Amino acid sequence: MIYPQDAYLPHEAEIVEFIQDDHDIFTLRLRFVDEELRKNYKFHPGQFNMLYLYGVGEVAISIVNDKNFSDEIFEHTIQIVGRVTKGMGKLKTGDTIGVRGPYGSSWPVEQAKGKDVVIMTGGLGNAPLVAATEEILKDRDAFGKVYVVQGIRDTSGLIYQDKYTRWNNQPNTQVLLAATAGEPHGPWKWYDGFVTAAIPDLDIDHKNTVVMTVGPEIMMKNVAIEFAKVGVPEEQIFVSLERSMKCAIGHCGHCQMGKEFVCKDGAVYAYPAVKKLLEIKGV
Repeated sequence: MIYPQDAYLPHEAEIVEFIQDDHDIFTLRLRFVDEELRKNYKFHPGQFNMLYLYGVGEVAISIVNDKNFSDEIFEHTIQIVGRVTKGMGKLKTGDTIGVRGPYGSSWPVEQAKGKDVVIMTGGLGNAPLVAATEEILKDRDAFGKVYVVQGIRDTSGLIYQDKYTRWNNQPNTQVLLAATAGEPHGPWKWYDGFVTAAIPDLDIDHKNTVVMTVGPEIMMKNVAIEFAKVGVPEEQIFVSLERSMKCAIGHCGHCQMGKEFVCKDGAVYAYPAVKKLLEIKGV
């Protein structure tokens, strides 16, 4: 956290670029107005910021760019799902919002070194894993085979196509896509259905593989179960939980899930830590 004196205080950040990714998805490229904050801001892949639309409210959004950014610009990809994100979708380059963070735990990139890596996501779940993917591929020789598997409802709603093309061109790296509707396109292999359909085709050393997954909780649960079935140790499977986060520091309880405060203890967890919680309906 870059401003421990008041964890609730947002800092002003300017929208350097507004990118419309899809009709209801956009990316904000942000830079702190305060030059000192620009220089000192650091984060780890998987962490999130609280973004504040003045006079409307805050939302927790994952940071999607590489942690080794040199231009002092950080990025958030946002889907319109409520009044705060709807309002943010009307912003433009040059506008400002409030930002506080980063918060939460991070993906086990260091732990994955020397191992095969599977990044399996659904919907906009790919956004929280972009930073981890970029970090892994920047140090490509430190990892085994890398698979990025993304599931979407319709092939026409695919974002990050430039990233997928670039990643797919890396050595020993493959991008696989799955959709339940639409026509396959692009240079990637497509599966008809859900992301788990790709698991039998992954040429990995199951005992020496790290899986990172984000998406709807039923998807993450099924991904974890299927990888465990083929021999990936459960402690090497990591999930990221999504809850309504308000304070982001474990005080308000809005994101509490059992004994876990997702904003503080997560959002990234080793699967065994939340396995039982994912099996409870309505939690």
